[in-house]
Amino acid sequence: MATHATSTRNISGLARAMAQHGLMSEQEAENQQLQAQQAGISFVEKVLEGKRITPAKLALFASRAFGVPLMDLTSFDADHYQRDLIDLKIAQARRVLPLAKRGNRLYVATSDPANLQALEEVRFKTNLVVEPVVVEDDKLAQTIARMVEASGATLRDVSNMEDLEVNLQDGSPAPSSDEESAEVEDAPVVKYIQKILLDAISAGVSDIHFEPYEKYYRIRYRLDGILMEVAQPPLAIKDKVASRIKVISKLDISEKRVPQDGRMKLVLSKTKAIDFRVSTLPTLFGEKIVMRILDSSGVKLGIEALGYDPDQQQHLLKAIGRPYGMILVTGPTGSGKTVSLYTCLNLLNQPGINISTAEDPAEIQLPGVNQVNVNDKAGLTFAAALRAFLRQDPDIIMVGEIRDLETADIAIKAAQTGHLVLSTLHTNDAPTTLIRLLNMGVAPFNVASSVIMITAQRLGRKLCVHCKKPEDIPPEALLRAGFREEDLDGTWQPYGPIGCDHCKGTGYKGRVGIYQVLPISDDMRQVIMRGGSSIEIAEVARAEGVRDLRQSGLLKVRSGLTSLEEIEAVTNE
Repeated sequence: MATHATSTRNISGLARAMAQHGLMSEQEAENQQLQAQQAGISFVEKVLEGKRITPAKLALFASRAFGVPLMDLTSFDADHYQRDLIDLKIAQARRVLPLAKRGNRLYVATSDPANLQALEEVRFKTNLVVEPVVVEDDKLAQTIARMVEASGATLRDVSNMEDLEVNLQDGSPAPSSDEESAEVEDAPVVKYIQKILLDAISAGVSDIHFEPYEKYYRIRYRLDGILMEVAQPPLAIKDKVASRIKVISKLDISEKRVPQDGRMKLVLSKTKAIDFRVSTLPTLFGEKIVMRILDSSGVKLGIEALGYDPDQQQHLLKAIGRPYGMILVTGPTGSGKTVSLYTCLNLLNQPGINISTAEDPAEIQLPGVNQVNVNDKAGLTFAAALRAFLRQDPDIIMVGEIRDLETADIAIKAAQTGHLVLSTLHTNDAPTTLIRLLNMGVAPFNVASSVIMITAQRLGRKLCVHCKKPEDIPPEALLRAGFREEDLDGTWQPYGPIGCDHCKGTGYKGRVGIYQVLPISDDMRQVIMRGGSSIEIAEVARAEGVRDLRQSGLLKVRSGLTSLEEIEAVTNE
């Protein structure tokens, strides 16, 4: 027994109990406890990350090991939470939730009844006797997150940043440093901006527009590619809102005559943060600000979530598995090119691979990838970054966009000398991309010998699964849209939008990719070498079974993912 006590001297609480009951070794328990402390998360969160035990089983074990009551949090009436007894920030940071008060006793939900520090903090704040109740960690986190969102409370992000004082009364003195944090908490403009950002994130918005006009000020969200007005705050606060966003984004608040670009971060929890790319533009009546929400979690969903058809996905995976060559992604602004490229990079991102990217600017941060923001004013162009990459022993290079002959030449030479190069171009479809390179001045031989695949893409809105309805579309209309006679066999049903609470009345919820995946075959290389047109390349592609954007979109209609109206609007052929 003495030996056992000595071996567990470095672990405590729930970690010690799990080691003593054989749920993990003492070494594992000590390592997990240390890693949790280093990451700034609870031991329970760390254990559940490994998915070796479910939240329900862990809660049951904790209840039995410490003799604490177990409760299903979903059965508790949300209206009865003791919200006023402790700050929601403490609830979020300590993973505790006051459930009910009986006399001088406060019953507190926790996933770790051995976390005495958290319980002691609640006791100190409330001056009540704290009685822990064990609940499942995932349900506890979700409940706290819903309460924070509903209250519009500050989530450790904006309130913790520097210089967040907002003075709504022009000409009044600035607060002292001792008073500053208190004033920030109550500043209406700060709280309003936080509410706008949190609402945008929860709704899945891609961009937020703050737009000043002569007689009014409006805020619009871009949701599923469509702009919609969500608020018209008082015109008088437009300068305060602009200044606040510029301070958070580390921009020059005194400069209102030229556009500026910056970034800011919203920390939602210890494990999740959202980046925003901020752009300001001087207009006739003030500065318009557009914030692009850069949520890297979409990149980690995997290639299956992007909407590639099985054969297209197979072609793409085969291409990115090649040791060298160039893969190009093409499409208009906002068509999801960056997400597609980063999904590929995420698949390729291994400890033995050196990946470097040059972007303007880097929208998604990917650990393990060397990302460079180009800066034309400082001389760090795409071409200069590419030259530097080639001296740094790269395996994979990603260029944000090929804009000129110099960048194209260096990228193609890199693809010819043992590197896999990924990049984007702005063209309408895959065949015209090859001709665009030729028009830039790249030699046909270099194009034919380096490009291995081109993907053209668009984003179409998905029908809301809660309210979509079958549509009766005449066969003539289906044939005009691009369906063949043999497709109209009665085995499938087209659907259309209606509108409900889930989709905010639009009939659509979320977006799906529509792709033309064009592997470069030997026949296409011959067309390129003899200076053929994009029409000839498209004919060869069609003969080889490559679907164009419209045909890929029609497959999404057949599967009920989207409407024919949406595909006709997006592919526009």
